[in-house]
Amino acid sequence: MDLTTILELADHGRDVFVGVGPQYPWGGLYGGQIVAQALMAASSTVPEELGVHSLRAYFIRRGDHDEPVRYEVDRIRDGRSFATRRVVARQAVGAILNLEASFQRPERSADVETLAPPPDLPMPDQLEQSSWSAAFERAFVPSDRVSSSIERDGRGRATAWLRTTEPIGDDRVRQAAALAYMSDDLPTDAVVQAHPVRNEPDETLYRALFTASLDHTIWFHRPLQADDWHVHDFTCHTFVGGRGLSLGHVFGLDGTHVATVAQEVLLRDTRERDG
Repeated sequence: MDLTTILELADHGRDVFVGVGPQYPWGGLYGGQIVAQALMAASSTVPEELGVHSLRAYFIRRGDHDEPVRYEVDRIRDGRSFATRRVVARQAVGAILNLEASFQRPERSADVETLAPPPDLPMPDQLEQSSWSAAFERAFVPSDRVSSSIERDGRGRATAWLRTTEPIGDDRVRQAAALAYMSDDLPTDAVVQAHPVRNEPDETLYRALFTASLDHTIWFHRPLQADDWHVHDFTCHTFVGGRGLSLGHVFGLDGTHVATVAQEVLLRDTRERDG
């Protein structure tokens, strides 16, 4: 199933929408799908001239890919410059995600870039491309090509180029939702790289780990085209209580900083419980 299909929601009455998704390799639903669809639902209830500038979501339960997801939108506030929406995603088991999003009317201001992408990164066409999803393409940047460049705060690091497989079009809401879909892919990798389990052989590591996304935040800074290549650069800032905080920056091919992403990841070494 391509991303344009995933982002299509059915209207089920005032402020209620229903979405579906593909079956994922691990079973259940992909968190990025639920965030992206919830953003589409929220955006459907605000005037077109308002663009999303931030969202915050909590993952509550694992979703079931055999069942559609119902998105219920609460119109929290409509102001002159900003609008706020809350979305609850539900399945038969109950709520699986709670999201709040804020939208802003276009406003003139200074545009100040304070963050640069890692320099001298190989381009996507120079790297091996791999993806677990038909919705997007991905090319990981080898760690030795990143560690020698700009250092970010944090310990573990995961850097990759991503873009949607199919064109998204000019709709800025769909472009933002497409980025939201992909933004859930790398945070866990950065947390794993910061954890002692990173030294385990791959076959041992992935049998031993249980991971899940706990919450997800995105700040949309500048216009973007998610169907063009963007580099996602994540680092892990702390790990405690089984939770790792992953912070990422997203840059366009021209180096423009288009978004910042933060996610708290649950990571458990199941051998610690078995021992």
